[in-house]
Amino acid sequence: MNELLLDKEKLTIQDLVQVARFGRKVAVSEVGASRVARTSALIERWVREKRVIYGITTGFGALCNVTISEKDTRRLQENILMSHAAGVGNPLPEPVVRAIMALRIHDLCLGYSGCRMETVRYLLEFLNHGITPVVPEKGSVGASGDLAPTAHLGLVLIGKGEAFYNIDRISGAAALEKIGLAPLALAAGEGLALINGTQVMTAIGALVVHDAVRLSKMADIACAMTLEVLMGSNSEFDPRIHQVRPHPGQLVTADNMLRLTADSEIVSSHEGCARVQDAYTLRCAPQIHGASKDAVAHARRVIDIEINSTTTNPLIFPDTEEVRLGGNFHGQPVAMAADYLSMGLAELGSVSERRIERLVNPQLSELPAFLTRQGGINSGYMIGQYAAAALVSENKVLAHPACVDSIPTSANKEDHVSMGTIGIRQSREILTNVENVIAIELLCAAQAYDLLTENKRLKAGKGTREAYRVIRSHVPFMSRDRELYKDMDAAVALLRSGEILKAVEAAVGRIRVAV
Repeated sequence: MNELLLDKEKLTIQDLVQVARFGRKVAVSEVGASRVARTSALIERWVREKRVIYGITTGFGALCNVTISEKDTRRLQENILMSHAAGVGNPLPEPVVRAIMALRIHDLCLGYSGCRMETVRYLLEFLNHGITPVVPEKGSVGASGDLAPTAHLGLVLIGKGEAFYNIDRISGAAALEKIGLAPLALAAGEGLALINGTQVMTAIGALVVHDAVRLSKMADIACAMTLEVLMGSNSEFDPRIHQVRPHPGQLVTADNMLRLTADSEIVSSHEGCARVQDAYTLRCAPQIHGASKDAVAHARRVIDIEINSTTTNPLIFPDTEEVRLGGNFHGQPVAMAADYLSMGLAELGSVSERRIERLVNPQLSELPAFLTRQGGINSGYMIGQYAAAALVSENKVLAHPACVDSIPTSANKEDHVSMGTIGIRQSREILTNVENVIAIELLCAAQAYDLLTENKRLKAGKGTREAYRVIRSHVPFMSRDRELYKDMDAAVALLRSGEILKAVEAAVGRIRVAV
């Protein structure tokens, strides 16, 4: 891949994924560098002129009334990194931290913060040479930016803190030495500019939204497979039904389900049977999955805006040589979107688990109990449903909205906070849980297909047969009990790889998530 210019006008979620997960090289154009230089020159001049500017020649937060002398401005910026590096918990995954650095570079290169190009260059070197600061995942209230986690990131620039290099966890000083850099001497305002913004919650959000789009497609595929083997109908996906209630997600889900089950001999084999209507988990898939798709679409819109915004404070406007104090660092837009996204993802898991129950329960299907022919000596997929139930129940706790809570900080100067970083971390955990639930449904549906068709070969739908084929190329039919977790791990890896989705879309066209 070519270098990605991180100062370009519009970054995309896919851009971030390429940098975060696939090591795409990054750079800044001459235009971006000139914006950075212009604003940093203003800061230098204002410091010489002894202007009083928040965070540059004053203390921070409730200490904003304390004026800092010119000789102490550099020390002030190092102190903010050390004092604010109060994160706790496990380190954020390396792809998340890489996304944070990419977003920070983009924000700085918009030219409103006053950072020097030298500081930006260090972050570029980190991304291009595999230096990933150790950033604890907890400690941000998501209001005056993600202060604690980004302070840990900034520490490595000045030779403190810790970083990952290859597989080793080393000191910040050693990390700089690995790539031939000396500890950075921060200029006025740079410490604050490095930590004041929503880059942590936004980076996590971008990766979660990217994966949530894929997961919402896979939910439709799993549902279509289950509908077939439970002898469901696809007449409930008739577009006329959904055109009279045209929610975007509902419309595309119905269309997806029709195409996935097109030409299904299983569906056509029981036309005219005595069953009048399918259970809600099948019949209402457009309405349920569709609402979740709309939640994902909303989160994607919010993240698209946020990754192309500047969220620091103060803001420098070089055209008029003015400083404005504002609150773009407040994470409320991301926080509310994260909570909505969490609910949407949790519902995909909830409805999937109910379909799993229908697959393994002979009272709800025409299939052998727990999808095994020799029940008793074999438990089949009995505990697969247990695992799905446990994950779904955990999601009910995790989906509690974080943004409705607020604990004032900084001596009540910051008297309303977003908790957005907590909210989006919950979204990430829910996503992982639901990936596992959908993977269990895929395994159960494939097992049910084999049991259903062992005496009478009936072709699955145009899309579902491709999903079945890919699953069986990695996970064989379970004729007797084996270590179930290995099959579940294989199915999750298959879901995340995109291999199932790619094969299905080659057969039926793009599985859509929005109109």
